[in-house]
Amino acid sequence: QVQLVASGGGSVQAGGSLRLSCAASGFASSSCCMGWFRQAPGKEREGVATIDSDGNTSYADSVKGRFTISKDNAKNTLYLQMNSLKPEDTAMWSCAAELSRRYCSGLYFTGVVYWGQGTQVTVSS
Repeated sequence: QVQLVASGGGSVQAGGSLRLSCAASGFASSSCCMGWFRQAPGKEREGVATIDSDGNTSYADSVKGRFTISKDNAKNTLYLQMNSLKPEDTAMWSCAAELSRRYCSGLYFTGVVYWGQGTQVTVSS
């Protein structure tokens, strides 16, 4: 059974840092495309960062230079290190895996996608 469990959200002041984690089970994180998405109130969900089976990464322009996505395949866990947080980063954050792909299509998941539950990130100015 595929399961993704996200954690690490919280409330921080602008300029602060958080690290999101996504523990995966039921599949190997080393063999597929995984990513982090966010949805702010009143906005559509957007892809923020993805990482493929070879460790290649893609980032939204809004987070380049501030966020780093990574995987620990031994722990089957996906991470997102978020530095220099801004109020506009406030959103519900979710991790996802597209098991049918080893390589990501940028920030877009187009096949069968498994989602973790969201974790709230709130950044105050």
